[in-house]
This record gives sequence, C-alpha cells and structure tokens, in this order.
Amino acid sequence: MKSSVTQIERRFDIPSSLIGVIDGSFEIAFVSYFGAKLHRPRIIAMGCIIMALGSFLTATPHFFQGLYKYETSMSHRLDNTTETILPCLTNHSTVAEDDTPSEASRAACEKEAGSSMWVYVFLGNMLRGIGETPITPLGVSYLDDFSREENTAFYIACVQTVGILGPMLGFMLGSFCAKVYVDIGFVDLDSVTINDKDSRWVGVWWLGFLKSAAEEKPAEKDVNFSEMAKDFLPSLRRLFSNRVFPLLILTSLVAVNGFVGMITFKPKYMEQIFGQSASKAIFLIGSMNIPAVALGIITGGLVLKRFRLGVVGAARVALCTSVCSFLILLVQFFLHCDNAEVAGLTVSYQGLPEVSYQPGSMVSGCNMGCTCTLKHWDPVCSSSGLSYASPCLAGCQTSTGAGKEMVFHNCTCVGETVVRPSGNMSVALGQCPRPGSCDFTFKIYMAMSVMGTFVSACGGTPGYIVLLRSIQPDLKSLALGMQTLIVRTLGETCLKWGTKRCGGRGACRLYESNAFRMTFLGLVYALYLLSNLLWGVLYYHIVQRAKKASLRKQSKKGNGVEAAERRASVLMQNGDKDDLDRESTI
Repeated sequence: MKSSVTQIERRFDIPSSLIGVIDGSFEIAFVSYFGAKLHRPRIIAMGCIIMALGSFLTATPHFFQGLYKYETSMSHRLDNTTETILPCLTNHSTVAEDDTPSEASRAACEKEAGSSMWVYVFLGNMLRGIGETPITPLGVSYLDDFSREENTAFYIACVQTVGILGPMLGFMLGSFCAKVYVDIGFVDLDSVTINDKDSRWVGVWWLGFLKSAAEEKPAEKDVNFSEMAKDFLPSLRRLFSNRVFPLLILTSLVAVNGFVGMITFKPKYMEQIFGQSASKAIFLIGSMNIPAVALGIITGGLVLKRFRLGVVGAARVALCTSVCSFLILLVQFFLHCDNAEVAGLTVSYQGLPEVSYQPGSMVSGCNMGCTCTLKHWDPVCSSSGLSYASPCLAGCQTSTGAGKEMVFHNCTCVGETVVRPSGNMSVALGQCPRPGSCDFTFKIYMAMSVMGTFVSACGGTPGYIVLLRSIQPDLKSLALGMQTLIVRTLGETCLKWGTKRCGGRGACRLYESNAFRMTFLGLVYALYLLSNLLWGVLYYHIVQRAKKASLRKQSKKGNGVEAAERRASVLMQNGDKDDLDRESTI
C-alpha cells in the first residue's frame, strides 16, 4: 500500500490529504480481547482471509474505470506517425479559467470516468486493516505465553524480522509496478508520450493487491461469547488503571503516527526534493530501509537476550534508540536539492531565481501570441536545463517524431534564457533532471536514512517487552489490541496543480521543494520530539515502579527473616532442640 499511494493519487486525481485518509487502516480491538479466549492461530487465519478479500476489493476499480487518460497540452492523443504538430499555433484557450465545464457536464463526465471509484480503494483498505488486527497482538501474546521469559525478546525479534520480508517484497513489487504503464495490454505503449519519471505517470498499482490475495480455510470452535463479554469491561478497567499502560499508549500513538506519515509520503518526498522517479524511490526504500528495519529488530532482541535486560533495561534501550534516531533525522533536514527550474513557476523565463505562485507569471513576451492554456502540465526540457510547463508555453513552432521521442523546435522562449543561454532552440518531452550535485546529496541522504531506520528499529523489540512486562498476564492480548486500535485510528505546498479529465483541480504535479520539505519534516519532527519526551516520562515511571517493587520484595524477605529469628528464640527458650534444628534447616 505504501508503494502504491502515489500511483493511486495520480490515477484518481485526488489530493494528498485524501490519500492519507485512504492509507489509514482501521482496527477492531474486540478481536484482540475475544481472540485471546479462543484458538488464537485460527483467529489469525481468519484475519488473513479478510485481508485477502480487502486486497481484492482494493484492486477492482481498475477493471471498471476505463483507460487512464493523462492531461496533455496537445489537443489529441499522438499516434506512431511523424505528423507535424504546431504547439504555439494550436487552437488552445487563451486563459487558464475560460474552459471550465458546466456543473452538469462535469457530473456526467465524472460518472462516465468513474472518478469516485477511489471509495472502493478506501473500503478495501479498511477491510484489510480489520483482517490485520489480530495478527500482531494475538501472535505476540501467544508467543509470550509459550516461551521462556528470557527468550521472549529474541523470539519476538525473529518473528518481526521474518515479517519484514513481506514489506520488503511488497516494496520491490511496488517498484516494478511503478515502472509498468497502468493500462499495459490495452493501449499501444508507443503512443504514450510520458515515462515513469513524469508526475503524470501511473503504474500498474492494482497488480500488487491481486498478487497478495490468497485463501485459507479456518477451523471453527464452539465458544461462550456471553461469558467473555461480561468480563470485557472489567478487564478494560483493570488495563487502564495501570498507570504505565496509558502513557505507553500515548507514546506509541505519537511515534507511530510520525513513522506512518513519513513512510507513506517518503517516495513523494524523494521525488520532489531529489528528483527521483517513483519506481526508483520505492525500490530504494524496499532494498535499503526495510532490510535495515529487519537488522535493527533482530539486533534489539539479541541485546536484550545477551545482557538479560529486564523491563528497566528494555525501557533504557528503547529511550536511547528513540533519541538517537531523532538526532539522525534532524540531520536530514539539511540534505536537499534546489527547486526544479521551471519557467514561470520557480524561475523566470530568463532563468533568474524568481519564485512566483501566480498563474499569470507563466505568460511571458515570448509566448504571448501562442494562445496557450495554463491548466495543463505537459513539461518539456531545453538543453540549458530549464523546463517549461508545456511546448506551447515554451513558444515552440514545430515538432518532429512521435510518442516519447517527440522533439519541438523553434521555441522562442528558449532564446530568452540569459543565465545559461542555449544555442539550441529545441526542447524534448519530460522535465529536466536535477543538477549533478543533487545525486551526491541524495546518496548522503539515503545513508543517513538507512542509519536512522536501523537505530530506530533497535528499539522495537524492547518497546514490546516494556509493554508485556508492565501489565497483568491475562491482559496482554487486550493491551496489544488497544494499543494498535488507538495508534492506527488517531493518527500543501503545491506550485502547479494538475487538471482532471472532467475539469477541476487534480493531483499536484510540482511542489515548491523548500516549503514541502519544511512542512513534511516539520510535522514529523514535532511528532518524534513529543514521542521522545513521553518516552522520558515513561522511563521515569518504570524506574520508580521497579524501585517500589524491589523495596517490597526486600521488606517481605526481611519480615520473613525476623519471624524465623523470633520463632528460633522461642524454641530455644523452651528447650525444644529437634524443632530448633528443623527450623534452622528451613
């Protein structure tokens, strides 16, 4: 799902805020409580079936929505001919807003295009989240019940490490799907004028969900639900009367929401800040960040097992890794590339660094007579490294070639560039790549990202141990389920918006990179900073609780010794040597 959100956003022309809602999984905590009273492996198997149904439902809109039609400044879809197109003289609308369709025609168009079918993606993901609910809480509690206490941390780390293979393969498959055109097999790919680096490109986002849909047949068992229901509210009351548990819930809520927000939009961040393609960004996350998570989880488990750390030691490890990963994340704020240079959006038509958010700035003297539409995003690149929003806005007069190989010539706006003048007045399809120095900066960013991921993952298993050792044994499944429920359910800076097929604003095509970076990382930093502060408070409470428990244990032991001494004194006074010998042995 994380590797497909960008493709889903573009395919359905929906904003990032709505993508965030779709990506949220919905959890049902009651499954975790009742499941602990039932056959837990069977409940987990039923959850897997529900997840498969949710994955299948998520993919279904592709088969009912029709072919994907990306926006283009050309008035018709190109074929394999070498027909000459005159971008500057094509009969486009002269201003950005004069071709807005009526409400009636837009409604009819949206019904035909099926643009509201993202609802099925939302419902499918919700169903998938419901099926996912019992897997972690019931699995971890089941494992903890049937393993020695000193081995629990290592076993949990092993299970979580193997579980990382799923997301890793998912990101790899997502990377492959992002490179394959969404309607492969239904359209002539030679007629497609965009590639996988274009912000309009949509890959076969639906394929991964179909691949993950599998079936299992669960066993059934007669149970008395009425008796379990009576005990649910008292168990819930006991759970939240534990002072450590609500604090741990709040800490997890803040930390996981920060992580989910970061991993969901990390591919888009790598696209907009470093100019990477969606498929490459997804591949790097799957091949580098996810294995670092697996290595970190197993490392955390081995540390707990090797040094035989109890709940206080586990809390100390979790706190240290959380602080260290936050400091590494802070360094990433200073690793970025400059804005993509697009005439009229981030720089002037002369190439001067003038940022403007007004649509009128896209019109200049060089394209004044071209009657270009300002709505469409159909970028072209000049040899000087300056991009233009469309061939028409570049002032191009003629074209040669077809499909992705099309080149536009006699572009009057290219000659106006004064910063890096170009003798070549032609432009090619696609946005210009970032400068060479950006690649080196991106490599440093990835190294810091992987390091931060590893350090953060080292605290995953200790965090589980803190939870498991801080609550009553019969409440473990409910506690893990409540944690998952609360964490999952509680948790723009666009320069150029795309245009929907039926009119209206679609997905964002180009962000102002500095504002996007500050907004994105600022929110993540705020959540992680709060999480670290809460971990500090939680660690203090755990240490205080451990001290009180130690004092009670010593007091009880001391009381036992005093009682034995008093009894021995009485026996000695009474002269009962045999009883005294037995007492001494005890």
